[in-house]
Amino acid sequence: MDSTKLSAEQQAMVELWEAHMRHEFETLNIDATMETMTLEPFVNHVPVMTGGVGSKAVREFYGHEFISKHPADTSITPVSRTVGVDRIVDEIIYKCTHTIEMPWMLPGLSPTGKTIEVALVVVISFEGGKISGERIYWDQASVLTQSGLIDGAKLPVVGSESARKVLNVASEPSNALIYRDRS
Repeated sequence: MDSTKLSAEQQAMVELWEAHMRHEFETLNIDATMETMTLEPFVNHVPVMTGGVGSKAVREFYGHEFISKHPADTSITPVSRTVGVDRIVDEIIYKCTHTIEMPWMLPGLSPTGKTIEVALVVVISFEGGKISGERIYWDQASVLTQSGLIDGAKLPVVGSESARKVLNVASEPSNALIYRDRS
C-alpha cells in the first residue's frame, strides 16, 4: 500500500506494528514487544491454538514459547498489507529450517531439520493506539508435510509449493491435487 495515502492514524498503526515485529524477531525484547500492546491483549495462532489472552499470558507465551523460538535462518517475506481503520492484515511468507523446538507452530515436536516455507495471514487489531490482538493463520497440513510428519502423497495437501504460488501465481500448476491420481 502506498504509505502516502494513509491517514496519520493508519500510519501510526503501521509504525507500531513494524516496531512490534522488530522486537519479536530482531531485538528479541519482550518488554518492548509488550509496550506496543494494550493492557489485556490476545495472541491466537489459529491452526494450533497457541498464544495467550491477557497481559500475563501473552508475556509468558512470548517469553517462553515464541520470541526465542525461531531458527537462526528464519526469514519473513512481505506479500501484501491492507490497512483499515482499526486493523492491519499482513500476508507474509515465513521460512526457516526446523532446527530448534518451535512450540508456537509445532507444539510438542522435536526439530526435524526440514525446511518449512508457509504463507501466513496476520490480522492485527488496534485499540487506543496500541495492538489489542493478533490472529495468525497458516496451513498446518503444509507445515506438517514439509516437516516430514505426514505423507503428503497420501493426502490432498501440498508443501512449500503453496507458499511459492502465493509469491508467483504461475510458479506452480493449479489443480495438481485434483489430477494427480488420474495419470
